[in-house]
Amino acid sequence: MPIHVTELYRYPLKSCRGESLAEAAIDERGIAGDRQFMVVDHAGVFLTQREIPRLCQIVPEVNDGRLTLRAPSAPDVTIAIRGGSGDREVQVWDDRCLAVDQGDDVASWLTHLLGVPARLVRLADGVVRPVDPAYARQPSDQVHFGDGFPFLLVNQASLDDLNVRMGAPLPVNRFRPNIVVAGADAYAEDGWRRLKIGDLVYDVVKACSRCAITQVDQESASQGKEPLRTLAGYRMTSAKKMLFGQYLIHGGLGTIRVGDAVTLVD
Repeated sequence: MPIHVTELYRYPLKSCRGESLAEAAIDERGIAGDRQFMVVDHAGVFLTQREIPRLCQIVPEVNDGRLTLRAPSAPDVTIAIRGGSGDREVQVWDDRCLAVDQGDDVASWLTHLLGVPARLVRLADGVVRPVDPAYARQPSDQVHFGDGFPFLLVNQASLDDLNVRMGAPLPVNRFRPNIVVAGADAYAEDGWRRLKIGDLVYDVVKACSRCAITQVDQESASQGKEPLRTLAGYRMTSAKKMLFGQYLIHGGLGTIRVGDAVTLVD
């Protein structure tokens, strides 16, 4: 069977529950609306499941200019999304950029739910957060609040192989991909350099080094030792990084759909 897209995901709020999509618009930063929001601490530093696993239970929904957050054992909170040029500086990894604080109501909801002072921010209008220049195709390559690149691709055959090795299969949501593909051999993606998916071309720029978020059950927020324990046995580099999945940078605007053919350009 030819290589094709089987699943698409968007994560409106960084490190929170993702949305399964049948198709998605692609803008300058990747899937439109992906990781446009982020939770930060009192100093404006980003918070993720690495520090607070319960973030995985927050379900965001964006609709008609409003954002609703849902979580177990908590009332829903809905706010009008605030845009603009930014009212505070925030930090995500080594990057500092302008963001728009989304107000006290949602901050109080997050603080109560997570047990730490927390605020919700949105990337400010017009802000360009560049990808790592070592991997950029052009100076305009950018990303929302994602860890560093617009897209993360996972090959279903690679996940199937990992699951066989573990004996207790894990769902793909442990790896938080944007694009899942099928029809290729396990780990064939390690050798890919450029892909055409639908009408757009994507550069395969960097393997993803996996972290403790993969050990968090995305439903219960409980933590275990897999898949990192198994990945360490056969996917660890000399730098002690465990690789699974590939980051992509795209060229142009367009649409991606489940069922799209994936063609190796070179």
